[in-house]
Amino acid sequence: MARRDLTGAVDFSVLEGMTGGDAAISEEVLGLFVEQAALWSVLLNPRADGWRDGVHTIRGAAAGIGAGDLAAICAQAETVEQAWRRRRWSGCATPWTPRWPTSRPIATS
Repeated sequence: MARRDLTGAVDFSVLEGMTGGDAAISEEVLGLFVEQAALWSVLLNPRADGWRDGVHTIRGAAAGIGAGDLAAICAQAETVEQAWRRRRWSGCATPWTPRWPTSRPIATS
């Protein structure tokens, strides 16, 4: 995966810190992230069982490679969902349909 495909989406200083600056390992980690993100993305339907796990997993993985915007969006989804649950449990339920922000797709090749 070429670094240019992820410019702006990944803070390479975070990734390089995690991989000790080894370019081959950085490329391998990015490739694994892209493969795993494709699998996890199936879980991102908030009506599906396991979506919270998918969001949380992507959040951690994104933070680990320096994809701060993606990690922040996942954190926001977790926070909103938790607030909704608290309101629902308190008897103040209102319908909630999350609106996922549009973003640049992750390059897969």
